[in-house]
Amino acid sequence: MNVLIAGCGYVGSALAELLVRTGHRVWGLRRDPRELPDGVIAVAADLGSPASLDRAIGPAIDHLVYAASPGERTPAAYEQAYVRGLENVLAVLERRGGLERAVLTSSTAVYAQDDGGWIDEGSPTEPASFSGRTLLEAESLLRGRSFEGVALRLAGIYGPGRTWLVRRVHRGEARVDPRIVRYGNRIHRDDCAGALAHLLGIDEPAPVYVGADDAPAPLAEVYAYVAELLGAAPPAEGPSDEGRGGNKRCRNARLRASGYALRVPSYREGYPPIVRAYLREA
Repeated sequence: MNVLIAGCGYVGSALAELLVRTGHRVWGLRRDPRELPDGVIAVAADLGSPASLDRAIGPAIDHLVYAASPGERTPAAYEQAYVRGLENVLAVLERRGGLERAVLTSSTAVYAQDDGGWIDEGSPTEPASFSGRTLLEAESLLRGRSFEGVALRLAGIYGPGRTWLVRRVHRGEARVDPRIVRYGNRIHRDDCAGALAHLLGIDEPAPVYVGADDAPAPLAEVYAYVAELLGAAPPAEGPSDEGRGGNKRCRNARLRASGYALRVPSYREGYPPIVRAYLREA
């Protein structure tokens, strides 16, 4: 495949490394492409500038991964990153011709469910947040086009270098509210990359997949496990501020049925190396 990764950052760079290792030609698009992985062809462009995209994107691209992220959490930034940027890239690639498939990194923020129940690709998408509404708008841009469009709705991404939760537990800032069981959903950075590579190559993909690991778990359980790894006291009881992701359990059955095997099936496999690295640097 000749793959353009638009937004070659935390997830996109891991995907680029994987695709290069498996023999594909990869272009990495970002404003400053100096830190792209080895073997990735640099594309220096601004997703908000159709002219810069037109100058920088070559004619050979047949697969697109759109993995951009906003610079800040505001409606305008989300609109620019997920909708206008995607529109601009697709306009160039469709004008060039030859685009066969585009995969968008969306989010489980499109689901507003907050009762701890299970959700999957068939669940209602009625987001209350501007982020979820913007992502649904971005997903709609993939429908009815000249290429196959796939949206991968990712749960909370964690992995190497992402120590926010570990730091909160280590500093005693994490709290567990005993009045409610609040579930969290996550996917390791390596499985984000692996799932995206998988969806680029399979025959007849579905239009939407939920990207989460095998173990939606109560946040209290995850905190306690991380505290044990740290050798720290378990989180104290108190009001929790961990409500941004809602309270739901994301089912990954469609992704697994498509043939994808998770590299990091749960937080129990994912957090030990993150904690070890954190403790080395602390």
